[in-house]
Amino acid sequence: MVKLFGPAGRNCDGTTRRSFLQWGALGLGASGVAPGMSAPAATTRAGRANSVIVLFMAGGPSQNDTYDMKPNAPAEVRGPFRPISTRIPGLDVCELLPGHREIARHLAIVRSIHHTQTVHDDATHHLQTGHPLPNARARGQQHPSLGSVISRLTGERSADIALELPTYACIPDDYRTHAGFYEGPSFLGERHAAWNTGLDPSLARYRNPEFLLSGRLTSARLERRRGLLSLVDGELARLDAAGGPSSFSEAQARAFELMTNPRVKAALDLSDEPAGLRDAYGRELYGQGALLARRLVEAGTRFVNVNLYEKDVDWWDDHYKIEEQLRRRLPRFDAAFSTLIRDLESRGLLATTLVVACGEFGRSPRIDSGGGRGHWPGAMSVALAGGGIRGGQVVGATTPDGGEPSERPLTPGDLIATIYRCAGVDPTTSLVDREGRPTPLIDRGSPIQELI
Repeated sequence: MVKLFGPAGRNCDGTTRRSFLQWGALGLGASGVAPGMSAPAATTRAGRANSVIVLFMAGGPSQNDTYDMKPNAPAEVRGPFRPISTRIPGLDVCELLPGHREIARHLAIVRSIHHTQTVHDDATHHLQTGHPLPNARARGQQHPSLGSVISRLTGERSADIALELPTYACIPDDYRTHAGFYEGPSFLGERHAAWNTGLDPSLARYRNPEFLLSGRLTSARLERRRGLLSLVDGELARLDAAGGPSSFSEAQARAFELMTNPRVKAALDLSDEPAGLRDAYGRELYGQGALLARRLVEAGTRFVNVNLYEKDVDWWDDHYKIEEQLRRRLPRFDAAFSTLIRDLESRGLLATTLVVACGEFGRSPRIDSGGGRGHWPGAMSVALAGGGIRGGQVVGATTPDGGEPSERPLTPGDLIATIYRCAGVDPTTSLVDREGRPTPLIDRGSPIQELI
C-alpha cells in the first residue's frame, strides 16, 4: 500500500503557511508541489506500457453506431449506418470507420462496460477517477484522476529535471478549463496536475501552452523573477520557526526549467512533422491532438488525455440529428485514432504505449423522434490497443438492441484497473486523503484478464 504523509501544523485546507505563500509568490498555476507531499514511492513495473494515451470522447459516443452494430435490429435500433467487417472474426465496425480495418489486429473492443451514472459529470468522474460520484458538479472532484495517480506512482524524475517533460498532460485543456472533465489531482495536490499543452498554431482555437514563455516575458525577465522569488523564499524560511525547507521549492524550479527547456518547445512543435502525416491524422483538433500526444509520449510523458471535445462546437452528446453529427465526426475520429496506432507501430512505440478511446457512457438503444439518442450508461463500448493489450479480439456482448450486457458484464472500475495494470500500477493500491483516510485507487474492479 502506498501512503502519502503530510507535516504537522496544517491549515484547515491542508496547506502550511509557507507553502501557501510560496504558491502565491510563484503564480504559475499547476506547477506547485502539493503541500506536505512526500516523494513518489517506488512502483513495481507489472505492466508493459511506459505511456498511456486516452482519447476521451466527451458526451458519450453511441455504441450502436460505432463498435457494437446491430444490423438485424429494427431501423430505430440499428441506426442509419451499416457495419463493415475486419479480418478479425466478430470485430465489425461502423462503415464510417474504415481506417479501423487496417489496425484491427491491434484492437481490443470491449462491448459490455456498464454503470448507473446518467449525468455527464457523474459519469465522467467515474470514468476519469474510478469512483462514481452522484451530483459531481456540485460536489467537485473527490478523487484523483488516472493521469494524476500515474504521475504520483510512476512519475519518478531524474536528477536533471531540465531534461524531463511533464509526466501528465492534457490536450488541449484540462479540468481547470472544463470543470466537468475531472482530470485533476484532487488530494494529490497540484504537483500531479496535468499540464495544458495547447495545439498547433494553425488551429483557430490555439492557446499557447501554459508552461511556455509568453511573447512579453523574455528569458532575462524570467531569470530576474527567479532571483526575486529565491530572496522571498529565503525570508520566509527565516520567519518560519518550524522551518527547515529548501531555499527554492521543487515546484518553482520545475516551472522555470519547463519554461526555458528547449525539449519542451521541440515536443510541441508540430511543424517538424511531414505534411503528409499531418494530413493523415487530420488538420483539426482530433488529428493534431493525437499527433501531439504521440510526440509527447515519444519525448517521455507518461499519461496524455486528448479531449475530443470542442465546447459549443462539437462533442458526442447526440440528442439530435445523430446521423448528421456522426457523418461529420466519425471520419475525423477514425483518421486520428487509426493513424495514431499506425504511427506508434512504425516508430516501435505501440508495444509500450497503451491507447484507449472511450466516453463516459453510451447512447440509448433507440433513436427518438428528434433523430438522436439519449444518455445510456447501461452499455458502452471501449477501444484499446498497444501497451501489452491482446489485440484482435472482442470482449463481451450486449442484448439484441445494444441496451445492456448479455455476456461478460464489466464496469468502469474493471477498465481503469486494466489501464493501471498495463501502466505498472497495482490497482489495489490505496492512497491517504487529506483527512488521513486510506482511499483505494478505484471504487471496485479488477483487470480484464482477456486483455492482459
